[in-house]
Amino acid sequence: MKSFTTTILSFLALSLTLAAGEEVLFFDDFSGDSLDRSKWNVEVSGPLYNQEQQAYVDSVKTLYLAKGETAQGAKNGALVLHPRFAPKTKTTHGKTYDFISARLNSKHKAEFLYGIISARIRMSKGAGLWTAFWMLGNGAWPSTGEIDIMENVGEADWAGVALHGPKYNGDTPLVNKFFLDPTTDATEWHVYSVEWRKNGFHFKIDGRLTYRVTRTMVEIYGDWVFDTPQHLLLNVALGGGYPLKTNGVKSPYLGLPKETVDLIKADKAMMLVDWVKVTK
Repeated sequence: MKSFTTTILSFLALSLTLAAGEEVLFFDDFSGDSLDRSKWNVEVSGPLYNQEQQAYVDSVKTLYLAKGETAQGAKNGALVLHPRFAPKTKTTHGKTYDFISARLNSKHKAEFLYGIISARIRMSKGAGLWTAFWMLGNGAWPSTGEIDIMENVGEADWAGVALHGPKYNGDTPLVNKFFLDPTTDATEWHVYSVEWRKNGFHFKIDGRLTYRVTRTMVEIYGDWVFDTPQHLLLNVALGGGYPLKTNGVKSPYLGLPKETVDLIKADKAMMLVDWVKVTK
């Protein structure tokens, strides 16, 4: 019988071998002085969906890199998506919002078909803070699919995942909320990931399987559309239809209660991203 020490050493050797053989297709640990725009596009509203209550802007107020203590434990620095109170902000479509926030994507710069897509993220608690790490196809939604790797609407004890496509979008049946262990919550650092295969998905938090979807499951509801490349997205929306269905708040803003508005006004609502990685 092998000793405990021998077993541990064998496990470590195997882990190192796997790490050495890992083929990294994309990596950003936000260790530079500014966002690497060869990898990321910053979105500006524009049309907004889901009755969200913010305008997306390209500003260092809402999107910046943090170092040291402000990175909150991200060793090499962190990307910060930071919603702000900005009354009467007008979008390029002429609509007016009282909040601004950030959304970025990798469209036409980093796109992937299959692989392990992961990010280390922490977020603020506050009802209606709609934080997400996800993927979209390049065609018209939902005909080329959407993969929601992590969604949270400000309730720190769970994180959600979902798939959207033809005939299974919006209130999709392919959705799952995973409740975190009582000793932790979403305001701490966690690695959110999906293993995207030719015939299904394995969603994980900190390496723990939280939801499995097969092609057969998808085709019960509609066409399988997850066989073309998709790009990455990170964003913090505020309020809107999905948070409303969780918290029931209609005032002072749809899906966004006064307590969270006060949190945003105090500049204490944010999403931090330590790194994003895609491996084959």
